[in-house]
Amino acid sequence: MALTAATAAAEGYQVNTYSARQQGMGMTGVATPLGAESVIFNPGALAAMTDRFQISGSLSAISAHATATHEGTEYKSDNDISTPMNISAAFRIYNNFYAGLSFYTPAGSGINWGENWPGAVLNQSVTIKAFAVQPTISWEIIKGLSIGAGVSVNWGSVDLNKALMTGASFNRLLAAQGLPAEVYYRDNVAPASVNLNGNSNLAVGWNVGAFWQINKQWSVGAAFRSKVKLTVEKGAAAVSYNGIAEQLMAPTLDYLNHTNFKASLPEPYIFSAGVAYRPDSRWLIEADVQLNGWNTYKTLDIEFDELESFNQHLEKNYSNAMSYKLGAQYTVTPRLDVRAGVMVDCSPCDTDHYNPETPGQTRIEPAVGLSFRPLKGLSVDFSFMYIQGTGVKNATGQYDDLVYSVAEQLAPGMGSLLGLTPQGTFTADYKVHAFIPAIGLSYSF
Repeated sequence: MALTAATAAAEGYQVNTYSARQQGMGMTGVATPLGAESVIFNPGALAAMTDRFQISGSLSAISAHATATHEGTEYKSDNDISTPMNISAAFRIYNNFYAGLSFYTPAGSGINWGENWPGAVLNQSVTIKAFAVQPTISWEIIKGLSIGAGVSVNWGSVDLNKALMTGASFNRLLAAQGLPAEVYYRDNVAPASVNLNGNSNLAVGWNVGAFWQINKQWSVGAAFRSKVKLTVEKGAAAVSYNGIAEQLMAPTLDYLNHTNFKASLPEPYIFSAGVAYRPDSRWLIEADVQLNGWNTYKTLDIEFDELESFNQHLEKNYSNAMSYKLGAQYTVTPRLDVRAGVMVDCSPCDTDHYNPETPGQTRIEPAVGLSFRPLKGLSVDFSFMYIQGTGVKNATGQYDDLVYSVAEQLAPGMGSLLGLTPQGTFTADYKVHAFIPAIGLSYSF
């Protein structure tokens, strides 16, 4: 678990790299028996296993890149390579009854724009990590028709950095106090920033699925994974400063260093359905659709103990979004399979409430892969997926202008007199792309 730093720049913050093998087929898998990995894709298909026992695992390396163009200047993120993974195991209890267990990374996000850039008041950097352990059972009711269900135990963490004010706003306050221009802040320099760090409580979710092998050529499947809400109850805040802001603002902002914050982040519900077709013994073709329940993510509220004036209410206004997947596999020899596929992820983000912490946009994701079986029961899987975002223009994020609040506390009406407003906006054009190689191993008997 210590190796699973799931910091993928995913659509929203959902991670889709559940399997090195299925990644090569565009992440299809709802309508196909996948052995132990069916615990994640479709619990109903687990009972369609033919082996007594299987264990599998995969590791992806995500190299993601994002750009934001603001007032004609392009700014690039500097992200670490992230490594989401999964380990799954399944075994036969009776001829028509199987059980399985999976550990995987259902969500995560990681991006680093740097400390000083025009959108720093929305986000400087963020790392969101989420993990799940899911025990599952699956029962073949009649020949070819099976159902399954599992319970997931989820936990995670957040590490967020953002500027508390813009240099341009703070310069107006400095000018009002008659301070010399030498202490003014240069463009894009953040006078004060905050780090928010915390671990979530355990949260319980569930998923169910059904699988039907209609005949040798056709099979269908459907699965549902419930919404999970991860809540940080006692997160810690730490304020840092640049220049004269520490002298002027520390008496007020340092209270944040001695309190805790509370925040909640939902993982959306997911409904998937698919159909698989085998024209002959060598070919497998599958098409899946997936509904991602992002409609549950309307706001992000950050509440500080006994410091209500610093509370943050951030509009997200996400909408439900679809994913479309198509993949094919061809058995070249009894030891070698090759695959290709494509996935299209539609964006849930509202461009009028847009935040560069998760620069979501519709993405086109082609992939290729192969599996090689050097020994009986042992499979080595490789895949590569490329992610290209379609881009988003004039995306606007809102933030509370802390300098306005401070000015109003000094003298009512002073904020407006300085030309400030209670809320500011940041608008930019965003692009994203990523490279995802993956490797997996599975063994069965």
